[in-house]
Amino acid sequence: MKRLLAALCLGLIAPLAAAQACPDKNVLYWQAFPPGGESDISARHQQVVLKKKCPNIDTVIQYKAGAGGGLMWAQMNTLPPDGLNIVGVNLPHIVLQPLEGQVQYKTEDITPVFWFHFTPDTLSVPEQSPIKTFADFLKAAKADPGKLSLAGSGLNSANHAAHERLGAAFGIKTNYIPFKGTGDMTTSVIGGQVDAAMTYTAFAINNKTKVRALAVAMEKRHPLLPDVPTFRELGVDWVDGAYRGIGVPKGTPPELRKRVADLWASLNADAEMKVLADKSGFELVNISVDKMDAFMKERTRVYTESAKALGLGKK
Repeated sequence: MKRLLAALCLGLIAPLAAAQACPDKNVLYWQAFPPGGESDISARHQQVVLKKKCPNIDTVIQYKAGAGGGLMWAQMNTLPPDGLNIVGVNLPHIVLQPLEGQVQYKTEDITPVFWFHFTPDTLSVPEQSPIKTFADFLKAAKADPGKLSLAGSGLNSANHAAHERLGAAFGIKTNYIPFKGTGDMTTSVIGGQVDAAMTYTAFAINNKTKVRALAVAMEKRHPLLPDVPTFRELGVDWVDGAYRGIGVPKGTPPELRKRVADLWASLNADAEMKVLADKSGFELVNISVDKMDAFMKERTRVYTESAKALGLGKK
């Protein structure tokens, strides 16, 4: 994972074209999750930077949430393949969901053109929780197996996979509670309706005074969460999380796919985007159309193997 992230982040220092062609019409940016979650925050950041680069163009964000993102992804190929309809996509979701067989799309139906973020897994509890440390969490989980409820975004998602991994790695049993997205989940976590959340660093950082992160799936501690240990420090070699990117309808011509990817690469290269991403706990990566086939092949292999090991997918 370390070598992979290092390679992906090279895009931040590699020279990009000084200016990318602006769309000739407004962009419709379709989100598979409700407002308020990491995907929405990402889209809002991109909306700001795109407006700066292309003042005459608006990014119109549309929401079609359901099935942990599966509702939107099952319908994305019905959108016009015009390079103006862009859909937020997530890994490992678009690999794990079809394995389970409860969604109306296959991984190969999705056409990603650019991956822009990686966000590490994080275990968090409400600020008012009596659980203060990861050791406290383990003690509570082992004292009453199956009692603790852990919220997450969607079924067969990065959060769901991380929940299963948590149980397998530490020999505990907890109850996974799926929400439509992180935005929907936030009120329940903050209000203490669930005991904890298997979520992302961005959630812990954006709600820092309202939740307490207990562990992060990173190689080193997060600079904005310096007191939170890594899972490696806790004895488990766990460095993982979710990727966020954009896809287009399958019929979109190759030249339009590249044009969209180049535009999103220019957004990632903007200094303001780096500031926005850092403040929200996102790690910028740059996977464009020229790297896409190899990247998706490798990620699909990794997630398929992980799903089998964790007992996810068709029973």
